[in-house]
Amino acid sequence: MNPKVDWFFKKDTPWKEEYEQLRKIVLASGLTEELKWGCPCYTLEGSNIVLIHGFKEYCALLFHKGALLKDPKEMLIQQTKNVQAARQIRFKHDDQIADMESVLKAYIREAIKVEKSGLKVPLKKVSEFTMPEEFKHALDKTPALKKAFKALTPGRQRGYLLYFSSAKQVKTREARIKKYSPKILNGKGLED
Repeated sequence: MNPKVDWFFKKDTPWKEEYEQLRKIVLASGLTEELKWGCPCYTLEGSNIVLIHGFKEYCALLFHKGALLKDPKEMLIQQTKNVQAARQIRFKHDDQIADMESVLKAYIREAIKVEKSGLKVPLKKVSEFTMPEEFKHALDKTPALKKAFKALTPGRQRGYLLYFSSAKQVKTREARIKKYSPKILNGKGLED
């Protein structure tokens, strides 16, 4: 147990009991407990394996390379269509976790095995994502913005493309591009 993570388990949340059960199960695997993205993240030699997090309707174990895991119980869920690598196992009550303890341990062992093997999730290339016309126009109009965008990591580029293209209206896409152009020019990602 990492004391820096204890606050997560002590906070008032409807998932408090579920979080505690998940923590015990994951710690039994020998992974290192860290705090990342405000959540308990369990790592192997610095590589993220599994994370505990919660939402309004469920809490979950998120496997960072879940797309590579065997899923004999068909429990792994792709959170959204744009998530490429991670997969979740969701819970709505603590009895569910207790009943699944041996299965969860098997999934965690599989995730550790995948990480040790060095396997990588094949990610879509940035060029495979839709670039909104408004952003293409902004890049063509401002060479410095185009250069700064190309200098971003592929993950940051994908983040911007997904965010800009998710707006349904032209005005919204243009407003987002205008708002985030300074961040791009400063080499920052959407969430930086």
